[in-house]
Amino acid sequence: MKQFRLMGLYGLTVLLFSSSMMSSCSSSRADIRFEEAIEHKIKLTDWVNPFIGTGGHGHTFPGASMPNGMVQLSPDTRLNGWDACSGYHSSDERILGFSHTHLSGTGIGDYGDILFMPVNTPPDLVKDEQNNYSHSYASKKRPNSEYAKPGYYRVKLDESGIGVELTATERAGFHRYSYNNRPAGLIIDLNHTLQSHQQVNNVIEIVGPNEIRGMKHTSGWAREHEVYFHAVFSIPFEYQMKGDSSIAILDFGQRAHEVLVKVGISHVDMDGAKRNLDSEILDWSFDKVRRRGEEAWNDYLSKIEVKGGTDDQKTIFYTAMYHAALAPNVFSDVDGRYMGMDRKIHHSNRKMYTVYSLWDTYRALHPFNTILRPQLNQDMIQSLIVKYQEGGVLPKWELAGNYTGTMTGYHAVPVIVDSYMKGQRDFDIEKAFEAIVHASMYDTTSINFFDESIKQHLMPKAKFFNNTLGYIPSDLENESVSKALEYAYNDWCIAQMAKGLGRQEEYEKFLRKSKKYEQYFDQKTGFMRGKLSSGEWREPFDPKFSRHREDDYVEGNAWQWSWFVPHDVDGLVALHGDTEKFVRKLDQLFNETSEIKGEESSADISGLIGQYAHGNEPSHHIAYMYNYVAKPYKTQRIVREILDTQYRNDHDGLSGNEDCGQMSAWYLLSAMGIYQVAPGDPVYTFGSPIFDQVTIHLENGNRFVIESENNDPKNIYSDTYSFNGENLDTPFILHRQIEAGGVLTFSKTNTICQ
Repeated sequence: MKQFRLMGLYGLTVLLFSSSMMSSCSSSRADIRFEEAIEHKIKLTDWVNPFIGTGGHGHTFPGASMPNGMVQLSPDTRLNGWDACSGYHSSDERILGFSHTHLSGTGIGDYGDILFMPVNTPPDLVKDEQNNYSHSYASKKRPNSEYAKPGYYRVKLDESGIGVELTATERAGFHRYSYNNRPAGLIIDLNHTLQSHQQVNNVIEIVGPNEIRGMKHTSGWAREHEVYFHAVFSIPFEYQMKGDSSIAILDFGQRAHEVLVKVGISHVDMDGAKRNLDSEILDWSFDKVRRRGEEAWNDYLSKIEVKGGTDDQKTIFYTAMYHAALAPNVFSDVDGRYMGMDRKIHHSNRKMYTVYSLWDTYRALHPFNTILRPQLNQDMIQSLIVKYQEGGVLPKWELAGNYTGTMTGYHAVPVIVDSYMKGQRDFDIEKAFEAIVHASMYDTTSINFFDESIKQHLMPKAKFFNNTLGYIPSDLENESVSKALEYAYNDWCIAQMAKGLGRQEEYEKFLRKSKKYEQYFDQKTGFMRGKLSSGEWREPFDPKFSRHREDDYVEGNAWQWSWFVPHDVDGLVALHGDTEKFVRKLDQLFNETSEIKGEESSADISGLIGQYAHGNEPSHHIAYMYNYVAKPYKTQRIVREILDTQYRNDHDGLSGNEDCGQMSAWYLLSAMGIYQVAPGDPVYTFGSPIFDQVTIHLENGNRFVIESENNDPKNIYSDTYSFNGENLDTPFILHRQIEAGGVLTFSKTNTICQ
């Protein structure tokens, strides 16, 4: 057996083994469990609770969707406010209706398109103060009647007694309404929009005795958002048009038992919606479509099998897997057509995607996908590259073919570079490198969204200051510290790809830029701080202070942001003076009081352990930094505390916004025992796995198994690690070792191992 030692980017020793040691695993107990599951028809979807995150500030939705599907058919219970971002909150008693598009866990709301609501009698439609009608026909949920599992949702409306069931294909929704031989009607409300966004144009057309189609065009977070639909009903209807022809009231007769509705949607045109529907729902068997959706989810969930753990831990884990597959979403029709960033219709032979919450998802969701679904991840990257070609710049937060300019940094870069560095390169490499270099100079914040010269962007102030003064002055640029730290990391990622492509000059340039974070560190206080254009530190300074989106830090404070140097932990340690001082400061982060100062502090600072804020993404890597200074037991202790306290099998089970799968992806990786601190560096570090055994069925046919010997809730520490029977000197493993398959073993104990 050949064995090598590689000094990583952080001066850490990582064991490498020859390919003969990295073949896929032999038969194990996990195989037996899997076969038993098949024999006894155990479905992993039974471990998913779609209601996790629908309370508190999780902003998830419970309705029906396929993995990364275009349709999210789900109930809406509220329209406006921060906790209406997904349209649903579990504390609400009333349902407004069932719409076909939703966002999962975002901090800004949009969608809620093409709302259907079954009724017994036509309501008196009255606009509210925000020009919405849905309060006129809203209905209470019958207590304890809600039920959801992946791809399926049902509820009974209390006043009318109507039973509602929803399921979905990738681009179509399927409704089943049980009227129980009572008068049967249905409202189609195109005026209904989450956050009451501007209605640009609504069209409803009757195209047959049981067929209707239409278009909805709004301007909100997505500046130009068009959704087209084509609906077919199982029985004919009579109709009335209301609300400036944006609402259709359908009448199915006085004694209907059941009405089925098939609804295709498209972001291209009404013909595309019909084509999507006709291609994906071939008959009137609701149960067949539901079973097909359940099978698709089971196929996805079965890529990871866990053994051990409590029922709640398994439910949280598989629900996290479910949430991790709700975004990004398919954006192209079955014929390959899609709406481009230039607002023109294009065609692609690969699926196009939308809903890129990149400030969040580059950290754990995309790294998780590089392990579990690398081809999908590469398709998503190619989609980003195409968006660059159409719109002139890589998006920061793309939504429905729109630049939103939301959040900071240029985090499409680490998604692209991480895939490249892991050898997953099924995308246009040269165009990708062009795009990420371009992103380092430009930002979507300054895009003129409606100008034909969309490619002629101005350089944002922050980048200008960074290039002229050498730093971003806090008196001239908002959120200057966070932006500077993110730019440094993004530029380091560009340097890694430049090096891989043999572009030495660009490698050296971006590597120098990646060190600019050093200028913001104040030796006296030990924090990253705002620096004025005069060169002096901004005063007064309190590391616990926050003013949401109006200070030196993005959705956080100095305590949370002073650790954002994931690409150069050695350099950050050196700024603190030495390892001992670094560890002392890191300890203080987790033991400091959790007071957040400031009357307008960010609500995103949540899930606090000391000043560590798990409810928002900038903190997500911090607990693993102890591993880089030879204190792995501290990482193990804190990671286990986060797993145990920040996630629950409950409606209010998330400590912050789900953020399109990022919050869940952190749990998935950490519960398995691994985490990637710096996407772009294909190395994972270890935490404290909670299961006896995890088996990952890799896309290449290999299996990567993580075993925990002596696993017990009290045994949160590991005294040794081994890979394929060979001891590891440090708590790190390379991505290529995972891809090749093998067994990573943790020897667990309740004793601190220094």
